[in-house]
Amino acid sequence: MSEQTFEQMLEESFKTIRNGEVVDGTVIDVKPEEIILNIGYKSDGVLTRAEYSNDANTDLTTVANIGDTMTVKVLKVNDGDGQVVLTYKRLAAEKGLKRLEEAFENKEIIKAPVVQILGGGLSVVVEGARVFIPASLVSNTYEKDLSKYQDQEIEFVISEFNPRRNRVIGDRRQLLVAERKKKQAELFAHLQVGDRVSGVVKNITDFGAFIDLGGVDGLLHISEMSWGRTENPKKVFKVGQELTVLVKEIKDTRVALSLKFPEENPWIDASEKFAVGNIITGKIARMTDFGAFVELAPGIDALLHVSQISKTHVDKPSDVLSVGEEVTTKIVDFNEETKKISLSMRALEPASEEAEEETSYSTESVDELDDDVTLDADIEAAGEVDEQDTKGM
Repeated sequence: MSEQTFEQMLEESFKTIRNGEVVDGTVIDVKPEEIILNIGYKSDGVLTRAEYSNDANTDLTTVANIGDTMTVKVLKVNDGDGQVVLTYKRLAAEKGLKRLEEAFENKEIIKAPVVQILGGGLSVVVEGARVFIPASLVSNTYEKDLSKYQDQEIEFVISEFNPRRNRVIGDRRQLLVAERKKKQAELFAHLQVGDRVSGVVKNITDFGAFIDLGGVDGLLHISEMSWGRTENPKKVFKVGQELTVLVKEIKDTRVALSLKFPEENPWIDASEKFAVGNIITGKIARMTDFGAFVELAPGIDALLHVSQISKTHVDKPSDVLSVGEEVTTKIVDFNEETKKISLSMRALEPASEEAEEETSYSTESVDELDDDVTLDADIEAAGEVDEQDTKGM
């Protein structure tokens, strides 16, 4: 029997390893771009930065020290130069995939950081394994810009697990939907008409603003934004603005809101401020062929009929007046029940015998106007013109 050489005995003392085998090693050298490990084999193992992490900027001297032990996987027993190529990140990813599979089967909620913003969604990493969350499953509302999620930890569930096709899909949306339904139920359990609640402006349209009440979106219609007239909601409110609103109506899951608080109603003391005979200055808000509407206070517009603009004949209000112009008038009629006020500039003009001969009706009251003027019909029409569109609930 022949004696073994020292080299043969030394080689037999090393264990045999194969590609794909998981081994433990001891760090014997660390450089920024690679870690050298003694894995009990005749050649040392090399773990490069690219096989340690997906982060190309990782300095390996910050993650490992000489003497540390690491569990790694063998990629190649011999890379052609006699070195054993190792991987850490792939082994971690395999463990992560196992973790994700369990979470998928148990419908478990996972929390993980967003590592990359992609064109179609978010990429998150769970114990080394990547999960893709499509943009449509990131939120329960449309979000054009996903950059705010970068480096944030988010919660989601695994909705699809197919690692063979490299499809591990996360879903954050269903968690938000479930949470919103829970908040809706809690809110509707105690929400009542007349309540004053706090909310945040979520979206603004030409006809109103949607207010997030905490799980429920209420509509603040343009006609309910003020006792006065609101021309453009986007010039009054901003997304994210906090508001205290009044619950006007609840219908199924729809909530109508208002900023017309009863104590601020301008008609409360209107009978004194705008009593017949009072002289008042207001601003012309809008005009029709039969008259001009004068804003006496926010929420109170009065009709200045074309026949009451001057003692001289006026064809159309726009011939002598303009929107935004301030005018001084006399209140000749006040009806609190119908919330209609009639004005006269004519009544403030100096008396003229010639003018009195030309007309047979009084300037002191609209009720005494001649039938030919058709003022009563115009006042009724004014009531329709004066109302803002209240659709949108």
